[in-house]
Amino acid sequence: MKTLYLYTTSGCHLCELATDILWPLLDELGWHLEEQDIADSDVLIERYGMRIPVIAAAGVQGAEELGWPFDQQQARAFLQRMDNH
Repeated sequence: MKTLYLYTTSGCHLCELATDILWPLLDELGWHLEEQDIADSDVLIERYGMRIPVIAAAGVQGAEELGWPFDQQQARAFLQRMDNH
């Protein structure tokens, strides 16, 4: 099963909306969601602090990321593209 990172942090309402969008797609497309709290890393805060929620495929070198806002159709297209990497 492939892993999808969701860059998030505590109290992020948009991150909760992103999770709601992603959950129905995970099993359907064979992905596992792993939340990465950006508060745990200065590097992640610098990279994603103003952009969360952001999703990225784990282990895909040079892969694109999908930042908010996104809908279920955009998330599905992103996951399908990552399947081809």
